[in-house]
Amino acid sequence: MVNQVILVGRLVYDPELRETTNGKKVSTVTLALQRSFKSAESGTYETDFIKCTLWSGIAENTVEHCRKGSTIGVKARLRQRFYEIDEEKSFSYPEVVVEKISFISPKPKD
Repeated sequence: MVNQVILVGRLVYDPELRETTNGKKVSTVTLALQRSFKSAESGTYETDFIKCTLWSGIAENTVEHCRKGSTIGVKARLRQRFYEIDEEKSFSYPEVVVEKISFISPKPKD
């Protein structure tokens, strides 16, 4: 069985490093991915915005080497997250967890 996602896109925001309560480094980035076909309604290329979670060294290196607009490639896996609002309401959503990253374009100059 295979659980693998490969994405190439541009960072929507500058990545920021956070630390969990148990001391692990984490960063959440949003990738803008332009579709390879035009929309039938508008005749333009639409863009998808995908949130990705980066842990430890991958998170630290991304924060150090990338800025908004940087092009990166990621190899990731999907993880199903569950969130409970109260006893009667809950939902789940897929999380993209990055396992490997490639820095394709250099970070834009400030």
